[in-house]
Amino acid sequence: MQREDLTDLSLFLAVVDEGGFTRAAKKLGLSQSALSHALRRLEKRLGVRLLVRTTRSVAPTEPGERLLETLRPALSNISHKLASLADLREEPAGLIRITTSQHAARTVLWPAVDRLTTMHPGIRVELHVDSGLADIVADRFDAGVRLGERLERDMVAVPIGPKLRMAAVCAPSYLAKRGTPKRPHDLAQHACINLRLTSAGGLYAWEFDKAGRALKVKVDGQLIFNDLELILQAAVAGHGIAFMIEDHATRYLADQSLVRVLEDWCEPFDGYYLYYPKRQQPSAAFKLLISALQYQG
Repeated sequence: MQREDLTDLSLFLAVVDEGGFTRAAKKLGLSQSALSHALRRLEKRLGVRLLVRTTRSVAPTEPGERLLETLRPALSNISHKLASLADLREEPAGLIRITTSQHAARTVLWPAVDRLTTMHPGIRVELHVDSGLADIVADRFDAGVRLGERLERDMVAVPIGPKLRMAAVCAPSYLAKRGTPKRPHDLAQHACINLRLTSAGGLYAWEFDKAGRALKVKVDGQLIFNDLELILQAAVAGHGIAFMIEDHATRYLADQSLVRVLEDWCEPFDGYYLYYPKRQQPSAAFKLLISALQYQG
């Protein structure tokens, strides 16, 4: 492979990832004409058309898609190989990008990142908070954080937190008016405060578990939010029953502005894991982060 091939392949990937020549050129610091010329040069050398161009966007052709399947992991591997050269330094350094949920970021990741970056000024960490399930390879993250039940099989998974529990909570005033649900299916007769999943767009189906019996229940009510703090405020105000990881409601349960219902249907489940591709060779900085996060409970 000639040097210009590797350069042009990188430019091709940038155009696809950015969704067009304008954004890619701006990100790369090139002119659109130079970028367009490089892509035409690559297509001429390969003898196939890689992109379909419209006035508003570009999309890969079938040969372009096939090239991307090989190109993404190859360039990712090169990137990690280059990052691993930092291992030869006395002081670990480099950028670590992690996609995570808000709860995991605040309760598990940030305390460890706080310590790590204080001790090692050369290490930079980017936490990308997203409630969806990102593709860490395609989106160029070094790692992601997910609950144990949602891990993919081809990943290295490191436990970084204790088991968690869900909690169905409401204000005592709500129970006084509407009564107490005894089983998850009783929620059909209650006002429930729904969570809108930001990435997927749908409503979260409440997940219960008791003695090995798992249930998913779709609930209904007047209120829908995509923010847990608003859900908590609505529950405290007596608008209905809310459902969330227990930690979110701890302070409200402590002062009894909220009480639990269906507690026997909320059994502990596997907590958070840091995961990354098996083929990835962790840099010295990434190894330090794994060490700082690894849960010993």
